Amino acid sequence: MTIRIGVIGAGARCRLARHAEQVGGEIVVAADPSPHGARRVKDRLGPDVAHVNSTAEVISAGVDAAFVTSPDDTHADITCELLRAGVPVYLEKPIAITIADADRVLQTAYETGTKLYVGHNMRHMHVVRLMHDIIQRGEIGEVKAIWTRHFVGHGGDYYFKDWHATREHGTGLLLQKGAHDIDVMHLLAGSATREVTAMGDLMVYGNVTDRRDNSAELMGEWFDYETYPPAKQHSLNPVIDVEDISMMLMRMDSGVLASYEQCHFSPDYWRNYTVIGDEGRIENFGDSEGGVVRLWNKRSEYRERGDKEYAIRGDAEGHGDADVLTVAEFIRFITDGGPTDTSPLSARDAVAAGIAATESLRSGSVPMAVPQISKEVAEYFASHQQRS
Repeated sequence: MTIRIGVIGAGARCRLARHAEQVGGEIVVAADPSPHGARRVKDRLGPDVAHVNSTAEVISAGVDAAFVTSPDDTHADITCELLRAGVPVYLEKPIAITIADADRVLQTAYETGTKLYVGHNMRHMHVVRLMHDIIQRGEIGEVKAIWTRHFVGHGGDYYFKDWHATREHGTGLLLQKGAHDIDVMHLLAGSATREVTAMGDLMVYGNVTDRRDNSAELMGEWFDYETYPPAKQHSLNPVIDVEDISMMLMRMDSGVLASYEQCHFSPDYWRNYTVIGDEGRIENFGDSEGGVVRLWNKRSEYRERGDKEYAIRGDAEGHGDADVLTVAEFIRFITDGGPTDTSPLSARDAVAAGIAATESLRSGSVPMAVPQISKEVAEYFASHQQRS
């Protein structure tokens, strides 16, 4: 049976919906109300996909599932409308840009019983799965600390030339970009963050005076490897009020302590996870094909290669391979049910931690508690969205 798919938002991430075509899906309609919507639907999703202007029109087209790949501040309203109409949703992360809206999305899924899947594709990246497997095998003992450094070498092009640069549409990059890594740290720790403190600043891109409205273009149209150092960036968004460097500290339910550092003006682009247990530690060098995860579990002085080395397979093009796996899991989930590697509850917890940290860094690094969602909703998603 062909699964009729609708897409809401024909922007930079909409093409991930096309992976559904490999597992029985067919994109039949896409909504994008922008002046460039019709062109983007044709160019990015295909000439046979109908272009409409609203979520209601996508629902009226009789779709079996929908992908929400619109700007972050629209996620909650669009997703709730789809869920109330009984349309299963693949929601691109982050789930929302406020804790209240994230909780509203989960509450709506709980009340309607409509399936919700949040696209935290990094749970399908081999580097993450590999590190998780090493931890689960007990090779470093019980996890006690996680240190994550994210060098966002493409930050100027990715996040400072459109709506991502504004608090109005994204809250901040500890949320928009950090939600991936916070979710990964929660997975590796087997726990969720309940207390944060943070600091950050707009150190570099706020000083770049070459600005323009880029709303007629998408990131792929302005991306340029040759633009470096960051002070040479051009055509930045007219409004920039988010931080380009941030650091947060986390305490999790389990007692695990974690740190996350994110820099958008480094020359290189990759993530480094260090996980320390009471019997060893692991660290990745590179996060895609050709990289390795190294394990240290013997006492010593400095040893570059550690005691064991595991090769990272796949993801040669960043998280492209993970996108394929994530979309396939969504299609399997809505057709056959069962558990998934991603979790709306974990997606909500990552967003809540990122938002609380953003509030902390903008309030003089005051420690912030991360609120929990209701017990009933948490249990619903912990049981893989199956009512007892």
